[in-house]
Amino acid sequence: MFLLQAPQVREFEVFTAMPEPFRRRERSAWADANRGGTPTDSFLEGPVFDGAGNLYVSDIPWGRIFRIDPQGAWTLVAEYDGEPNGLKFLAAGTLLITDYKHGLVQLDVASGRVSPYLERRNSERFKGVNDLIFDAEGNLYFTDQGQSGLHDPSGRLYRLRPSGQLDLLLANVPSPNGVALSPDGRVLYLAVTRGNCVWRVPLLPDGSVAKVGQFFTSYGPSGPDGLAVDQAGRLLVANPGLGCVWVLNGRAEPEAVWRGLPGSSTTNLAFGGADRRTLYVTDSTHGTLLRAVLDTAGVPLHAGRVAGA
Repeated sequence: MFLLQAPQVREFEVFTAMPEPFRRRERSAWADANRGGTPTDSFLEGPVFDGAGNLYVSDIPWGRIFRIDPQGAWTLVAEYDGEPNGLKFLAAGTLLITDYKHGLVQLDVASGRVSPYLERRNSERFKGVNDLIFDAEGNLYFTDQGQSGLHDPSGRLYRLRPSGQLDLLLANVPSPNGVALSPDGRVLYLAVTRGNCVWRVPLLPDGSVAKVGQFFTSYGPSGPDGLAVDQAGRLLVANPGLGCVWVLNGRAEPEAVWRGLPGSSTTNLAFGGADRRTLYVTDSTHGTLLRAVLDTAGVPLHAGRVAGA
């Protein structure tokens, strides 16, 4: 008889917290729609590292991008009329942002200038883009979540090729969120927040997808959000409703569970440090960054320059 061992439960430490002068305890249109009107001083997402070891994060309700240095000091890089979420580097010094209001936008981190990148598809606005990742060939995968859910399973997964061709891969997802790629790039993992699960999306040689299946099933008030993969092929799943990060093996069995402070909302995650073994997690409830040193390094992220469409 096969017996599944209970996963190890461990605790994150707090790396740094948003300084008080940056906190805005005001009502916002984003909080009205997503937090029941509760004043929300910040909501952190999209962690990504640059080559110098600085960590960039987005603040959705206030349209801000911050840089956090290795010592934990915060700098406001940009503030604009948007709702930025996922971040990845197009090239050194240029961030690509999934913005709920404006589609894909790009940020020059030196000047703080934000400009359009891909606002629409066939003249139609996106529902509300959420997260993104590049593969080794420069293809960009991104999710279009909007307000989709089990009541309206119409969220979408797109691929933007280096040529500028935009492919609609999935259009039936109840709240597509975080995306991650297997180490060999042949499988895309897709967080399905309102379905409280993670889908496994095989990427076929001809560019299509097939036999998409449910890889992992979670529980609780809010399902999987940000995803990452380590060099052993394990999938790390940030679950904001449970305030934890699952570490799943190839059979989707939890090998470890990392927990934040009580009341944490663990929204997204990124590997950093010189050996890429330190996991950093955005705790959006408290406006903090959590971290832990893991036994396996994360898969390096690819940057890519694709032609805007």
